[in-house]
Amino acid sequence: MCHHIKPDSVDSYLSGICNQLEDHFPEVRKNRNSRLASKTLAGCKRLRGTATKRKRPLTTRHLTIVVNWLKDRVARRVATHDDFLFVAQLLTGFYALLRLGELTYPDKKALRNPRKVSQRISVSWRDSGYSYFLPSHKADAFFEGNTLMIEKLDGPADPYKPFCDYISSRDKLFPYHPQLWLRADGTVPTRSWFITRMRKILPDSGIAGQSMRAGGATCLAESGALPHIIQAAGRWSSNTFQIYIRKNPVLLQGMIHGRAAFSDPPRAPTQA
Repeated sequence: MCHHIKPDSVDSYLSGICNQLEDHFPEVRKNRNSRLASKTLAGCKRLRGTATKRKRPLTTRHLTIVVNWLKDRVARRVATHDDFLFVAQLLTGFYALLRLGELTYPDKKALRNPRKVSQRISVSWRDSGYSYFLPSHKADAFFEGNTLMIEKLDGPADPYKPFCDYISSRDKLFPYHPQLWLRADGTVPTRSWFITRMRKILPDSGIAGQSMRAGGATCLAESGALPHIIQAAGRWSSNTFQIYIRKNPVLLQGMIHGRAAFSDPPRAPTQA
């Protein structure tokens, strides 16, 4: 089978086969995990496997491009509510290490769950930034949710003002709607809507929705954040978050020590 499909898919198929046969053959999982089967599959993965293609992470340079794009539209008085929404979501998703599904609805209506949508009432303002409540996420086994705290930053990629501009526009249009993220037509933005706008403003084939999360994790690593802080900020239940830090660890260490030798490291956004 590995000659025709990806070996990783064969691994998934074997798990499905075991699930169907386990009631009739109790030893099937033991046979599946035997040395012969596991070593054979490992060899097929090495011979027939292909490298994983990951999307490029967003950088602060990308964020600056988006913020300047919005400023230009505001100056020309052609900015719309959806423009404010997209920029606020992009910056918030980057600094809060959000998955795209935590900001938008799935394109398939059957997969949409209103209980996972963040509410406007949960937004709170602080002198150092803003925060809101994330009702549920992928690693939330106890359905407790998390409060996301995004700090003000110095520089063109500051998320605070775009978020304030969006909230002002949203409250004028929909003062009685409970959802935090709303388009101009009163609906929750979908994944395809967000990706289409991102690719229009940032025409880079290597950027997708997961680029926000990868870029945010890399930014924290460059700022000197410890691994367990990045893991907690991104709400990862395991150390799989390390695959999002795209830069070489040796280069990151050199950047951090070199920056500390000449100036204080930049303040990293705090999240909880």
